[in-house]
Amino acid sequence: MSAYPLNPIEFCALRWSLGLDEALAAQLLKVSIETLKQWEDGSQPITELAQKQLLDIDDIIEMQVLNTCDGIEAMFKKEPKRRLAFVVYPSQAIYTQYNPEFLSSLPLTELYTTAAWRIKKECKLVLEVEIALVPLDVDSYKAFREQAGLGESRESRAKWAASQLS
Repeated sequence: MSAYPLNPIEFCALRWSLGLDEALAAQLLKVSIETLKQWEDGSQPITELAQKQLLDIDDIIEMQVLNTCDGIEAMFKKEPKRRLAFVVYPSQAIYTQYNPEFLSSLPLTELYTTAAWRIKKECKLVLEVEIALVPLDVDSYKAFREQAGLGESRESRAKWAASQLS
């Protein structure tokens, strides 16, 4: 018996919950789209490695949700606000350029966006905090940094995103 006993429907639902279409999931799992389809229609057994990879990514995202929500809750105890902005990335190239530190755990921009979306939902439900997901507009961001005299950093991107809420 498999250590990761996902049936085809569970495997497919997990892929969907991660925001991955067939092509991205196949790319991530390093298999053909045909193999992925065979796993999901039950005509071929899903490898333990593929199950483990998707479950591990889901665990990483869940840990990010918990850690980020805990951080937001602590921040609001000191500085009450009820609205935040998170930067998300409109393309893989922009995500890769600005977030090389996440590529080992969340290699695709879709996975990063899934994490941001889950954080947004959790914060609204549990903390009653509104989070806007703001796609990074590189030209606008660079102009903002230049005007504010800021260097490139996650904090600068967060400040830019907050400026987009007004």
